[in-house]
Amino acid sequence: MKYQNILTNSKVQCLICPRKCVLAPTQSGFCHVRKNVKGNIELTTYGYNTGLAIDPIEKKPLYHFYPGSFALSFGTLGCNMGCQFCQNWQTTKNNSNPQDFNKTSPKEIVEIAQKYNCKSVAFTYNDPIIFFEYAIDCAKLCRENGIKTVAITSGFINPEPAKEFFKYMDGANIDLKGFSKEFYKKNCLSDIEPVLKTIEYTVNKTNCHTELTTMLIEGENDGEEMLKSECEWILKNLNSDIPLHFSAFFPRYKFSNKKATSFSTLLKAYKIAKQVGLNNVYTGNLTNIETSSTYCKNCARPLIVRDGYQISEYNLVINRCKFCGSECCGQFV
Repeated sequence: MKYQNILTNSKVQCLICPRKCVLAPTQSGFCHVRKNVKGNIELTTYGYNTGLAIDPIEKKPLYHFYPGSFALSFGTLGCNMGCQFCQNWQTTKNNSNPQDFNKTSPKEIVEIAQKYNCKSVAFTYNDPIIFFEYAIDCAKLCRENGIKTVAITSGFINPEPAKEFFKYMDGANIDLKGFSKEFYKKNCLSDIEPVLKTIEYTVNKTNCHTELTTMLIEGENDGEEMLKSECEWILKNLNSDIPLHFSAFFPRYKFSNKKATSFSTLLKAYKIAKQVGLNNVYTGNLTNIETSSTYCKNCARPLIVRDGYQISEYNLVINRCKFCGSECCGQFV
């Protein structure tokens, strides 16, 4: 394994993510799936997944990446984040034997995507950073066969493996879970700084189309000042066109006593982002046509009208507004 340090007493240090877990023989890391096997880190979930699904690309959510297309989606077990509000905790916190689940080789992933006319393969449901080798092998083979790949990730990865990982990803949606170190420490058992560095890297240094998502939890990360700071950081360090999705939280895992996010909270965040100067802002997983649609940043006419995950109106000619000719960021053909 490339990203590891061999230590004394048969211990080995995993260098994929900022946790840099030091593992004794047979010990697994925080993620539960990267294990010290005879002095080397091995991915115990390689080739195993918790099920395959064909999703609209909009469900990832990716709104500026081949709209209206379908993605073959899958994930494995485990996660390197400790989110107390995890929406997929049944798999991310699952310590079951991976061999109890489906086994699908990279070659079979490609064949299934081709069979069902999927434009892309999405590594999702849990973070592909921890199934690094499996995701990259799938991505390489997808690229050879003209299939796009997308990563739905928290971005909690070290700089060197990030270079290799995102080199093979055509698109990504990175979760920016809240905009404070305190929120990340308390509610994600992690740190925001590596995430911000990952976002800056993918947007400014790679060809990987990147969108961001912040799931809002009322009373935790939905304060006006926090939201304004997040949007101002995006404007300053990325660009005004980066697609930003605000999604609703539903009671799960250790936040099962919290209430579900109201649409008014999403709308408040949407308006703040627009006021700061971001062009492509969306509310997700609570259907609203107006705040789920894409508008031309020049003439303000609707470019892509969405009703849920369905597109009801499309006014782009390749990547330009059919009304005024202005360019829209993303990949569309």
